[in-house]
Amino acid sequence: MSLIDLIRDAGIVGAGGAGFPSHVKLDAKPEYLIANGAECEPLLRQDRRIMEKNAAGIVRAMVAVAEHTGAKKLVAATKSHYGAAVEALKKAVSGTGVQLHLMKSTYPSGDEQTLVYDITGRVVPTGGLPLDVGTVVSNVATLLNIADALDGKPVTSKVITVSGAVKTPVTLEVPIGTPIRALIEAAGGFQSGTAEDYEVILGGPLMGFLAKDLDEPVTKTTGGVLPLPKGHRLLAYKKVNMDRQAKLAKAVCCQCSVCTQLCPRAALGLGVEPHKAMRALSAEKGALLGNPNSLFSCCECGLCTYHACNFGLNPQAVMGSFKKALAGAGVKPKKEVKGTVDPGIKNKKVPSARFLSRLSLSKYDRDAPLVPFAVQVETVKIPLKMHIGAPCKAAVTKGTAVSAGNVIGVPQGLGAVIHASISGTVVEVTGDYVTISKRAG
Repeated sequence: MSLIDLIRDAGIVGAGGAGFPSHVKLDAKPEYLIANGAECEPLLRQDRRIMEKNAAGIVRAMVAVAEHTGAKKLVAATKSHYGAAVEALKKAVSGTGVQLHLMKSTYPSGDEQTLVYDITGRVVPTGGLPLDVGTVVSNVATLLNIADALDGKPVTSKVITVSGAVKTPVTLEVPIGTPIRALIEAAGGFQSGTAEDYEVILGGPLMGFLAKDLDEPVTKTTGGVLPLPKGHRLLAYKKVNMDRQAKLAKAVCCQCSVCTQLCPRAALGLGVEPHKAMRALSAEKGALLGNPNSLFSCCECGLCTYHACNFGLNPQAVMGSFKKALAGAGVKPKKEVKGTVDPGIKNKKVPSARFLSRLSLSKYDRDAPLVPFAVQVETVKIPLKMHIGAPCKAAVTKGTAVSAGNVIGVPQGLGAVIHASISGTVVEVTGDYVTISKRAG
């Protein structure tokens, strides 16, 4: 069986958050293969814990992918202050031809396109992919899943950091479909009070989103569980009212353009101009956007919102809204590099510590040791859509007995196979979920 077949059958998708099916992504002929262990978002620890414990598996997967794709330049990228992870990688890459690329702790150093430029000197065009410049980038967790696939193991669990306002930050490996409340409990619970006193960000603090409730399940792309006390300033940015943003923009946006000056994608010459998006919003004139194609290069990292703007505006959300509107209108991005790379691009990377301080998050920047399978669950609710593409079709019915690793969802077009994460009995099947219980029957 080919490597692509193994990856497809294992149900591997981009574990860093994108969720793109890996068997499609890696069916390519790149020059560069980059392992992304930079952990773009602050507070998260899962990638460094994975590298510390499984560096050999990551490198093994890189070599296997290179053999399949023909990639000649293999680079494992991480941050220089990840001491134990760096040492583990140095040992693992010895004699393999894989090179290490070490970075400072800045934001957003783990951004895929920024990483591609830092390593290759090439700019991924608007509307394009790293493959357009001869590169494939895979998160280290994705590569570890590929190493497991080589041994016949499908994706049934996820490594996740639980941090923020919990008593004991921890990094856990849990079955997919585990409710996030179980992860918070494994971290000692909330720092004080009750669940009513907190809101929970799923993912990183900057690009993550608010959980609807504590019963939301862990997916293949969940990266972090970060409770914050209600009233924390970061949470207000996660609840955007576009009418209010328009009024605020009219009142206080002076078109200083600092948001654009600090934009990492603008620095790459991609023409991203969040200050013009604010101008278009406040004037209610789409023509003031400038080059609308450049909107598609916005990665919504939030640097414009959380660091650049001194007036509390949210260009990140405005850019996202305009992008969604363009896509809804059937507008597709054109591949282009609008300008040239800013010669001062290295000086525009914001130290992560400064970012955390500005957002009143420094006290939550705590170690989160890895405790694999500390969470024992009786029931999992496994989503049938954890990837880019259409939802999977359930391959089981209510009452079916399953073992961990059995296929329970099959792709309908672009997608990835879904497997049971625990052994038990299927107790519910909907168009969105398959629920499995150990206790049923």
